[in-house]
Amino acid sequence: MALDIGCHINVLVASPDAPGASDALRRVADIGYRRVVLAPFDPAATDLGALRHLFDEVGLVPIPIAGQMPGADVSSADPDERAAGEASLRAMVDATVALGGDQLNGVPYGVFGHPMVPVDHAARERSATAVGRVADYAHEQGITMTFEVVNRYETAMLNTAAQAMTYAELSGSDHLGIHLDTFHMGVEEADAAAAIRMAMPRLRYLELGQSGRGLLSTGAVDIPSLVRAALDAGYTGRWGVEAFSRSIIPEFVSDMLAIWREPYSDGIALAEDAMRVIQGAVK
Repeated sequence: MALDIGCHINVLVASPDAPGASDALRRVADIGYRRVVLAPFDPAATDLGALRHLFDEVGLVPIPIAGQMPGADVSSADPDERAAGEASLRAMVDATVALGGDQLNGVPYGVFGHPMVPVDHAARERSATAVGRVADYAHEQGITMTFEVVNRYETAMLNTAAQAMTYAELSGSDHLGIHLDTFHMGVEEADAAAAIRMAMPRLRYLELGQSGRGLLSTGAVDIPSLVRAALDAGYTGRWGVEAFSRSIIPEFVSDMLAIWREPYSDGIALAEDAMRVIQGAVK
């Protein structure tokens, strides 16, 4: 069975313009990956044409990610801040089109970072309504928009598949998809396979990440069983591989994601290991 699998660029290199990036991307394409998930970037400060040329050359389709920042946050009670947040999401949709992609992932529902207070229903509703409008706009451009369910240490907006389904319905958009990640499910879900089944009607991206952010063949998350569970449940969507090591990604990203160690040093070896784990589960 041929699966449509993407690899996060930070598994391999710090950025697309890092030394050796093009060679690393070619190698993961040769391994069998079809897509590359990008780290956050400012579309207004990025040469999108040159970036698209790179991905065309290496044979990978990019998946950008969208987020929010203080002052541009769709969950804010301030209408100007909400408008700025929605505008930034639309700009990322346009950037995805310019890069030749057809999917936009990310955390578009609020500011990423260690939350200090719970999110109330009004903020969740403001967020969902705006993100739903952007998802419809993305659909008109041929882009599937998803939102990632992350753990409690990274957002208070939503942390489980059940909350994600509620949020997606609250958005009012039939086109907003869910992105689950086994790393985050390992923190939040009592039964990750059941969470996958629950999200199935809207599941558009299933990302595979280990408990220690390293090789998929090591760690507390039973990746093969979750791959089989998703396939048995009828999942036909895209897959992702994600891992982070402090020796590879920029220091400020390591700090933001709390990557204090180096669980691996060779991104290509990790990508090869991940492909073996996934293909072994499919057989």
